[in-house]
Parts: sequence; structure tokens; C-alpha cells
Amino acid sequence: MWDYLNAIDESTYLRHRQRMGEALLLARSAGEAGDVPVGAIITDKNGEIIARAANRKERDRDPTAHAEILALQMASRVLGDWHLNDCTLYVTLEPCPMCAGAILQARLGLLIYGADDPKTGVIRTVANFADSVFSNHRLPTIAGVLETEARELLRTWFENKRA
Repeated sequence: MWDYLNAIDESTYLRHRQRMGEALLLARSAGEAGDVPVGAIITDKNGEIIARAANRKERDRDPTAHAEILALQMASRVLGDWHLNDCTLYVTLEPCPMCAGAILQARLGLLIYGADDPKTGVIRTVANFADSVFSNHRLPTIAGVLETEARELLRTWFENKRA
């Protein structure tokens, strides 16, 4: 994995922060609905949002209804193609194995995420699927965009859930 943070200009970084802020709003709505608060946004090659999703596992009673999967499905429908080479995915939490697999299969152009996931994150924390020998796609990644906000949202949600 290559971290772009030191190689991008300030206006690009500010745009990434804005999009991540939008993903955090989706994450909050998921949390309020009883799902783990994770939100995802996908933009096209022009930076236009083409997909928005939040976790819906509990609402849909579907183990695959992660924000990333739902956003990938929506973006593919919008573009009429499963190849998302020119797209950027903004997600508030480091993807799990299922989501990382789908992201790699979609040939995503860029992944940007907020908080590392020390339990199931497989982009850089628990494992590194993107740079693994079984990956047929190299995934440019930026980690840590609005990390504090994303981590705090998750921490608070889990604390309230356990109380």
C-alpha cells in the first residue's frame, strides 16, 4: 500500500476531508438506526458523488449489507459497469475482508478511509489484502482522513450499545 497523504496538494486534501465528512453523516444515520456506524461515498472520475450508503446489516438482516458493498453495487449500476477504475471510495472505517475483496474485484481507483480497524481491517491493520500475492489489483490508499471523528463515532456507539 502506498500512502498518498504526503503527495497531494492542500485543496485535494480538503476535498477528501469534505467527502469523508459526508460519509460520517451517513455513518451517524446508520448508528441511529441500530447499525454499526459506517458510511461510504463513491465519486466518479470528475469527483461527482455517484453512490452513498451506510451499514444496513441490522435493518436488512443481511450480513453482506456493509456500507462499502452497498456503495459499490450502486456505483456499478450508475456507471453500467463493475470496473470502478476511475472511482474513489470514501469510507469511515478500514474495510473488512469481505469489503476489501469486493473493492479489489471492482478495480477501484482510490480508497480513502477514516479509522483503522484493529479487529478486522485488512487494508493495513490486521492484514494487507491490497499488496498481497493473491490480489490482482494494486489499490492506492489514503488512510486517516478525519480519523479522530470516525474513531470517536464508533467508540461512542459501541459504549452506548454495551451500556
